Parts: sequence; structure tokens; C-alpha cells
Amino acid sequence: MGPLPRTLELFYDVLSPYSWLGFEVLCRYQNIWNIRLQLRPSLIAGIMKDSGNKPPALLPRKAQYLRGDIKLLRQQFQVPIQFPGDFLSVILEKGSLSAMRFLTALSLEHPEMLEKVSRELWMRVWSRDEDITEPQSILAAAEKAGMTAEQARGILEKISTPKVKNQLRETTEAACKYGAFGLPITVAHVDGQAHMLFGSDRMELLAYLLGEKWMGPVPPAMNARL
Repeated sequence: MGPLPRTLELFYDVLSPYSWLGFEVLCRYQNIWNIRLQLRPSLIAGIMKDSGNKPPALLPRKAQYLRGDIKLLRQQFQVPIQFPGDFLSVILEKGSLSAMRFLTALSLEHPEMLEKVSRELWMRVWSRDEDITEPQSILAAAEKAGMTAEQARGILEKISTPKVKNQLRETTEAACKYGAFGLPITVAHVDGQAHMLFGSDRMELLAYLLGEKWMGPVPPAMNARL
């Protein structure tokens, strides 16, 4: 028996591009490092409000920087990420409430589908500039991820139930309790302590905390598969 896997919680929202990058890296490393990855769908709007933070894109210089940053990270992380056309409308007006409720319902009913459906929602909003707010959009992402139309509709019917709404609220509150002021956050549970790391660029520090080896955002085992 080797050491027990360390639990990592990834709190994320599909509205957040850096959440996608962090998500893909942790998904790649979940079979390389001795970890148990828990995906925790959260609402970035709730975290921003609770912490008094503002979306970085509201500051023109930051918005300009983000565009260039995402372009470079697309290449480095090998994730097909690009800015939506009407970025501010996507972030500020449309939001991600229904999508994150859908992922929350999925985490309760079909947790094995959570990774794939999350990825397909990011592919829509942060790669192909497609909607993620309408029921048909969410169903399309779920079906592309491999769910049957019937399964996907069954989950969609649950998104306005108190159970799902409360679960999303609780997960978002849990992120806030860990000290989140944005997303993604990764919480590493090591030797009875919880370490909260913000952003997708703290993976080297995460590896250090875990006593694992960091091999970049596209680890060699991954390269062999690409």
C-alpha cells in the first residue's frame, strides 16, 4: 500500500477562462500525481460580490493584458481557448447561473460526467463563442459530452430545485470560507491542513506542497497521447 491520495478541490465556474486552464492541468495530472481530484462547480458572481472584487476585464489595461495572456496560454497549455466576440456581455449580462446549476445537479446525480460536460461548456463559451445560457445550449454541451438526450433533460429539469440551488450556494460559500476572491481556487488538503491557491499559475507551488513533480502544463505522459 502506497500513501493515500491527497484530496484536491477545484472550485471553478465555466465563465472563468483561467478556471478552464487550471481544470485541464489538474485533469492531466490526476493520473500522474497521487491525488483525488474533486470538481466543485461554483458561482464566480457570488464570490466577486462576497469578496468585493470586480471582474478584471472592467479595467481597460487589465482587459487588454488578458487578451494577450490568453493567446499565449492557449499555446503553452494546449487548450483551444479564445476570447468571445462580445466579451463584456458574456461575462456581465449573460453570466453562468443556469450552466453552473446544471453542473451542480450533475455532480449530485452523475458525477462521472462532470469533467466532460464542464469541458464542453467551456468549449462553447471560451473556444467557439457560443451561448451557454439557453436550455438548448446546455443540452447540446451535455450531449456532446456523451450524455443521452433523456439523461441531459432529466438533469436540466432539476436545476431550479431547492436541492440544486442550495448545493451551488453552499459550494460557493465554501470557496468564500477558504478565502476565495475569484476563481479558480485549488484547495490542497495536506497533513491535516487546507492550502488555498488562487489562479491557474500556482501549479508548481501545488506540486511542491504535495511533494510531487511539476512537469509543466502538458506533462510528458500527456504528450505521448496528443
